[in-house]
Amino acid sequence: MVPEIDTTVPHSARIWNYWLGGKDNYPADQQAGDAYENVFPDIKPFARASREFLIRSVRYLAAEVGIRQFLDVGAGLPTAHNTHEAAQRIAPDTRVVYVDHDPLAVRYYASMISSSPEGACAYVEADMRDTDTVIERAARTIDLGRRRTVSSARATGQPTGLIISDAMGHIADYGEALAVVRRLVDAMPSGSYLMLSHGSDNDPVQVTAQNAYNSSGAVPYILRTPKQIAAFFDGLDLVEPGLVKWPDWHPDAATTPGPLSAGYGAVARLP
Repeated sequence: MVPEIDTTVPHSARIWNYWLGGKDNYPADQQAGDAYENVFPDIKPFARASREFLIRSVRYLAAEVGIRQFLDVGAGLPTAHNTHEAAQRIAPDTRVVYVDHDPLAVRYYASMISSSPEGACAYVEADMRDTDTVIERAARTIDLGRRRTVSSARATGQPTGLIISDAMGHIADYGEALAVVRRLVDAMPSGSYLMLSHGSDNDPVQVTAQNAYNSSGAVPYILRTPKQIAAFFDGLDLVEPGLVKWPDWHPDAATTPGPLSAGYGAVARLP
């Protein structure tokens, strides 16, 4: 059973929803979000830049590469322009699985997410660190095929867009975060792609705001260096222009310029 929502305690996913202009947040979340913004005024453009990078990368994978199934790990709360919406506008038969460990998100996805008739959407409640459970449950909706063996360099199944949007910062131990991504990548079929974005520590004002947020009792998020973010893609073939700030990856007419403190992201093909 999904527990009752305590609207008096700020929730990281609802705060992010508030920064993105969503409606699924409460006064406590707004107050916490405003406190962060008072220290780091660019937080709302920062959040928009992250979401826009997600949209552009999903569109690229659907339109340019022909990906027809996505696994969105650490998806958080649904808001405008979710993965399935961006993909199904291009290919209505796309199948998408969202993964998050938060039962609050389960409630929102169950009530808000609907697929196109031709495609499918599903939600897996699981900790992203439990990659075996994530893959096993996701495979009920998308074709991940047979897991890799000694004689098989990669799983069989249909090429998949593995989406990890600003989720790895919630794993404080860097080595563990790298290992989680590697296990997920190793479970993907041949021809799959990894899209990963991560908040960076290149703005000392944001670092100050984030440290205060992390000390408040909220679920912490660890900002990392561009070099640390790049290591998530080790051994993969980066799509041009490689690892760059969010607004610099395949910008279009809708891309919000800046902010200078934007995090980093890339899309890479699995060999």
